Amino acid sequence: MSHAGAPVGGLLVLVDPVARRLDGESVRIAKDVLSAGAAAKICLPDSQEEFARALARRGHRRPVVVGDDGALVRAVGLLHGEPGPGEAAVSLVPVGPAGSLALARSLGVPLSVVFAARAALDGVTRPRDLLVDDCGGVVLGGLRIAAPPAPAVRRAGGYRSLLRTLLPAPAAAPAAAPGAVQSLRVEVDGVVLVDADRPVEDVAVRTREDGGPARVVVRLPGGAPLTGYGEAVTVSVTGPAASFHYRADHAPPGLPTRRRTWTRLPSAWSLTLPRGLGSSGPAGV
Repeated sequence: MSHAGAPVGGLLVLVDPVARRLDGESVRIAKDVLSAGAAAKICLPDSQEEFARALARRGHRRPVVVGDDGALVRAVGLLHGEPGPGEAAVSLVPVGPAGSLALARSLGVPLSVVFAARAALDGVTRPRDLLVDDCGGVVLGGLRIAAPPAPAVRRAGGYRSLLRTLLPAPAAAPAAAPGAVQSLRVEVDGVVLVDADRPVEDVAVRTREDGGPARVVVRLPGGAPLTGYGEAVTVSVTGPAASFHYRADHAPPGLPTRRRTWTRLPSAWSLTLPRGLGSSGPAGV
């Protein structure tokens, strides 16, 4: 069964295995709404490899991901890695814990399964920029590099657990001012925004809804933040033992690295959103 607004070629509904395990009822509702509104091929991959194979064999079907932020990022990364221009639009029906849907929310995807499924059927396709790093990773909304927290102070004594039951808990120690810092060199389109001789609290790189150059904000202790705009952003550290972690699209930090460059690809992917609504802005991280 289909209607006038149904996507040409039908839909490929990719149900993330984590979504099936955590919330089978929401997955069932999503499948019912999508199948009632368009010719939909339902795929239930059991692994990331099966997910990738199903997406590669979609033909003219438009992919609809039923899952969380990680499933959406995985799908866009796979589409970006395909040969030829990245013309495929992606729809998302968010299913997962609230903490795993921050990217979906920031991109303007309805968090209601029914509303999101309806948007996949008759919404509008909006092109979005992509940040691609020099190792092939993709960032849909934004990334953040924060200084690591100060190490916790270990308390001596083997009777701490017993004392905790007998004595009131001590007040939490206030955060050190101006906060944890690290030494980073940040370059925007080859121009140094901040060099490694200045302590840095935080670096944020985000795509923009208007499609302009990526926005880079560097927070410094006790001073006004530095802001730059550019097509390529490189962050690096010096010293034999130095490295940094970053969070992309709200995901947990990955392995430490000494240097990473992110390049903006304009309109490199498209997201289907409800008619009359744009994105609520770039993804904060």
